[in-house]
Parts: sequence; structure tokens; C-alpha cells
Amino acid sequence: MKLMISRFIAIIILVIPGFMAMKGFLMMKDTVFDYISAHGNDQIINPSFQWLHFGGGLLLFVLGISFLGGWILYRDRKRNYVGPRFKQKRPRPDAATRSR
Repeated sequence: MKLMISRFIAIIILVIPGFMAMKGFLMMKDTVFDYISAHGNDQIINPSFQWLHFGGGLLLFVLGISFLGGWILYRDRKRNYVGPRFKQKRPRPDAATRSR
């Protein structure tokens, strides 16, 4: 039972950033669509772009995707699935400890 609860919590931790990224993408999409569709409306003289709504969506999208990407990179490093570019760097020995 304890394993099932811990796996459920892990799924919830991964689902929340996914929903954040989805909501951010939808906010950005809606902002661009509203701006483009306002150009076809004759009642609106000068349509304006909603920068605050777009920026909030961009922030949510970037935070969600970066969390998920970081989690995948951490998991792949742990299982040794990554290429040499993404492997963790080993500390170099000091000059004093090296023998000549």
C-alpha cells in the first residue's frame, strides 16, 4: 500500500507541471487568436495585443516544460541513457595531489 501511495504522489508531482505547461500554451494561443480575430471586426478601431496575458502564459509554459525536461534529464542520467554531452562532470584532482 505504501508503494502505491508513493507512486501516486510521484504521478501528481509530474501531472501538475504538465497542466501548467498546457494552460500556458492555451493562454498564449488564445491571446494570439484574439488579436488576429480582432482585425476582422469592424467595430474595433485599434485592436491591442494583451501582453500581460501572453507573458503569463509564456511563464507558465516555460516553468512547466523546464520542470518536466529537468526531471527526464535527471532520470536518464541516473540510468546512464544520456550522451557524453549531458553526463555529469567529474571533479578534477588538484595539482597538489597529483604525482609528477
